[in-house]
Amino acid sequence: MKEENNKGRIPCFMAYDVRGRVPDDLDPSLAYRIGRAYAAVIKPRTVVLGRDIRVSSAPLAEAVGRGLMDSGCAVLDIGLCGTEQVYFSTDSLGADGGIMVTASHNPADWGGMKFVREGARPISGDTGLREIEALTASTAFPVATSRGKLTDVDTDKAYIERLLSFIDLSAIPPFKVVANPGNGCAGPVMDMLAERLPIELVRLNFEPDGTFPNGVPNPLLPENREATRDAVVGAGADIGLAWDGDFDRCFFFDEKGGFVEGYYMVGLLARAALERCPGGKVVHDPRLVWNTVEVVRAAGGTPVMSKTGHAFIKERMRAEDAVYGGEMSAHHYFREFSYCDTGMIPWLLVLAELARTGKPLSELVGWMAGRYPVSGEINRKIADPAAALRAVEERYGPAALSLDRTDGIGMEFEGWRFNIRMSNTEPLVRLNVESRGDRALMEDKTKEILEMLDGL
Repeated sequence: MKEENNKGRIPCFMAYDVRGRVPDDLDPSLAYRIGRAYAAVIKPRTVVLGRDIRVSSAPLAEAVGRGLMDSGCAVLDIGLCGTEQVYFSTDSLGADGGIMVTASHNPADWGGMKFVREGARPISGDTGLREIEALTASTAFPVATSRGKLTDVDTDKAYIERLLSFIDLSAIPPFKVVANPGNGCAGPVMDMLAERLPIELVRLNFEPDGTFPNGVPNPLLPENREATRDAVVGAGADIGLAWDGDFDRCFFFDEKGGFVEGYYMVGLLARAALERCPGGKVVHDPRLVWNTVEVVRAAGGTPVMSKTGHAFIKERMRAEDAVYGGEMSAHHYFREFSYCDTGMIPWLLVLAELARTGKPLSELVGWMAGRYPVSGEINRKIADPAAALRAVEERYGPAALSLDRTDGIGMEFEGWRFNIRMSNTEPLVRLNVESRGDRALMEDKTKEILEMLDGL
């Protein structure tokens, strides 16, 4: 395992969580120390502990749980689950914190952890994670007066009831739904929901399997979409669903098998949220904005822009008491779900929208894609990302109608706009371009900016 450097930095500590290769960057010994440090910094009495299906997750969870107990904490172990189940259980059980052992969509040899405080409030670099990292590196842990105990807890029934509370079950017709968890953790939850819903469920890669025999579940990768697309078309399904490993993100396929950009799902779900809570606020990220702003205002809501990232979105949602928050990366957040992201509530709400409108998903989102065509997020590896952003601003800034620095640089022009920002964890810049109904203009400007970046 890689040792921390002389400044107390540990390579697997990222901006919002812990992620790294096992055992090179993260192993049970380090996980134990993380448990001790979390307990010392957060000072919880009870901590919810969950884990995903990865081969490394069970030993890492055992080690972090041991570290918590050696610090005097009571551990409420909910076992194999999705990240949102740790969020739900932390809040509903009144626990003082929660730890989810997961590496989400990362390669199979990666492990990681996500952390929350009481009420499922996120812990990130600005809200305690750096202190946990420093104490993990120092190993100067307080001596506990007594050892905590581990209790196995089953919150599945209460969790399913919370999910179903978002829709009227009696209004859902017998839709045919293709579901592809990618051998991650979503399968068991889908089975529990299917028992309560009048749907015909077409199952793909349902068995949780940490060896990921069908590839690591990450539907953002185009090569990972073919199986779901083909199943939708072959089954004549009304909708297709796919998730990443810990199912905090849900990806949609329309009835034709077409992959739906997360940006347009934000618009659809924002409108649905405002129907439930008229006049509410909707928090969105700054990468792609025009469609979201238009939809939210037309529905009588107030759009609020926030920096990209779950910790920032959740913090802003709480400050604004927003009813919904959405990111183009397929993270969807709900006030009634502790302001947290969930990969299950979105598709339930979409089924309700299909039922309410009588329209297929392609029609519900197609007009948005026509009005605001997008490039999709494009990553470029660049030696000096900060210098790249300065160069882009120097070239495009003088002609911009507006410039926004919420996250990276966002510029608007007559008929098109773009956002470019640096990655938090890699030497990358991430570009998003959209236009007002002019796909050719969007494609030309995307090519123009990429050629500039490639020339740096």
